[in-house]
Amino acid sequence: MTTDIRDDRTVVLLHGWPGLPSDYDVVTADLTDLRTLTPDILGMGAGFDGIPSVEASTAESHAERVLAQLDDAGITSGVIIVGYDIGSRIAQAALRADPSRFRGAVLTPAYPGIGDRAASPALASVFWYQHFHRDPVATQLIDGDERAVRIYLTHTWNSWRADAAPPPHLDEIIAAYARPGAFAASLQWYVANRGYTADTAPITVPTTMLWPGADPLFPTDWADKLPDHFTDVRLDVIHGCGHFVPVELPDAVVRAIRSHLD
Repeated sequence: MTTDIRDDRTVVLLHGWPGLPSDYDVVTADLTDLRTLTPDILGMGAGFDGIPSVEASTAESHAERVLAQLDDAGITSGVIIVGYDIGSRIAQAALRADPSRFRGAVLTPAYPGIGDRAASPALASVFWYQHFHRDPVATQLIDGDERAVRIYLTHTWNSWRADAAPPPHLDEIIAAYARPGAFAASLQWYVANRGYTADTAPITVPTTMLWPGADPLFPTDWADKLPDHFTDVRLDVIHGCGHFVPVELPDAVVRAIRSHLD
C-alpha cells in the first residue's frame, strides 16, 4: 500500500475464489499514484486463520470488515471499490451499507439481477461446484491434501479462463489454499451466500460493470437487469476475457478505475 497519497484517491481491490490479493499485482503496479488496499478476505487463501462461522462469512459481514479497515486508516470518503467474483458481491454489500464513503465502483458479475437463472437445469454442468462446495464431502476429499487442492483449483482456473491457462501465481494460490483447514474455510462463503436473488435497494454509487464476454459462468445477456439494481451504471463488455478479469485483462480494470477519477 502506498502511504503518501491523498485519502480521497484510495482504491480497494477485493479478490475472488479461488484467489489472493496478488490477483491484482499487475493492476496495482499501474496505480502507484493512488493509495491501494488489497485486503486479505477472511477465510480465503491468505486470509485463512481458522474456519470462520457461517455468520462471519456472509457478504455483509465481509463488507463490515472492509469498512472497518477503512475506518482504521482514517479513510471516510472518495474511495473507489473494485471486486471480481465474490469480491464483487462483498463490494456491493459495502456500497449499500455506506454509499457516502465511495466515489465509484468497478465490478464484475454476479449481482442480484441474475436471480434464479443460475439454478436452471441447463446450467447444472456449470454451477455444480456451488452445490459441491456446500457438501461436507468437498472438505473430506480435498482439504489439506496439496495434490488434491492443486488438481481442483487448477481445473477451476482452466475451466473459467478464456484461454484455459493457469494464472502466473498458481503455486502461491495452491500453497495458500492447501494448508490444513484453508480449503474448508474458503467454502464457508458458499454455505453463507446461497444463490443470487436478493431483495436489496439499488446501488447509487457510480458503477462500471466489467462483464467478461467469454466467462462460462455469466452470459452477457444476464446483464439485462443492471438498471434495476444500479441507479448509475455503465456496462463494459470485455470480449475475449474469462472469469478472472484482473488476472486476464488487468488493463481493463485500470482503465475503469481511472474513469472514476476523471
